[in-house]
Amino acid sequence: MKSTLDKSQAPNALTFSLLRLLTDGKFHSGELLARQLGISRASVSNALRGVESYGLNLYSVRGRGYCLNNPPQWLDAECIVAQMGERGKNFRIEVLDCADSSNTLLLQRAKPDIANGGAPGGTVLAVEWQSGGRGRLGRTWHSGLGNALTFSLLWRFGCGLSSLSGLSLAAGVALIRALRVLGIQSAQLKWPNDVLGNGGKFAGILIEAQGDVLGPSAVVIGIGLNLSLQQQVLRRIGQPVSSLADMLADASAVPERNHLLAVILPELEDVLQDFTVNGFAALRAEWQNYHGFQDQPVQLLLPDGSRVAGIVRGVADDGALELETMHEIRRFNVGEVSLRGAEHAAA
Repeated sequence: MKSTLDKSQAPNALTFSLLRLLTDGKFHSGELLARQLGISRASVSNALRGVESYGLNLYSVRGRGYCLNNPPQWLDAECIVAQMGERGKNFRIEVLDCADSSNTLLLQRAKPDIANGGAPGGTVLAVEWQSGGRGRLGRTWHSGLGNALTFSLLWRFGCGLSSLSGLSLAAGVALIRALRVLGIQSAQLKWPNDVLGNGGKFAGILIEAQGDVLGPSAVVIGIGLNLSLQQQVLRRIGQPVSSLADMLADASAVPERNHLLAVILPELEDVLQDFTVNGFAALRAEWQNYHGFQDQPVQLLLPDGSRVAGIVRGVADDGALELETMHEIRRFNVGEVSLRGAEHAAA
């Protein structure tokens, strides 16, 4: 997953410290903030310059100081674990303020070395701001600070990489289950790894793996999910997008981020355990029930630039899309294929 700004514009440690002091939504003088952190008032001003680019509304009023009227919901590992109860023991959660990519970092930690066997399965990295993440087909994930949930989960399999077909679709099933636990019924899946809300995509899944053909293998599941969208972010996006706030009658009822992650992780664990034993075949029918394009006309964009039109008839046991064309049922694997609804075929 990737944020909206380049690395040079990413918030630094001082910026995060100041933003946390402003979380109460009240005015704080620059002098008080400087005294609390043992820095100069000029350092305060410099560190807070440009925070609007992160999707935040910062007010600076002479004589009163600084105020955030939409302070971020900060992630807290202990809070997340506590909300999961006994299930929390199955995860090792770390929250980082800023990182290039949670997927990249977790893949590095998964590699065994002389000192240890690599990070254990169930390790989770959640990042407040990602400055260099990757999305499928090289796409960029745009989000603000505190209004999205971006995290990566490491899961270890005894089987080889060739047995993991359909894993991104399985992760989509877990996300839909979690959203339904939270009372959000309208979310749908789009093959192979998107989650759709009212008006467009609001979540994406990126699977990256390392290991041997015969096993074992380590998989990092990266997930990015929009809670809300600010105008600063929307201006940078060239496709229909949505958020949890758009899907709720009361936008203020968006789940708190720690609670959201505490609901998602156990659902991912359940699905991954099922996948380990039975593969994607056990989840295939459920995935098709959630697919927003099931039995709908679509166009597929192929790597060579050509397009194939047809009607989606489902997915195979390995997660391949089954498309009914004029002459036959054709199967398409994830690879570099993109699916578009017929109404957006020319995009």
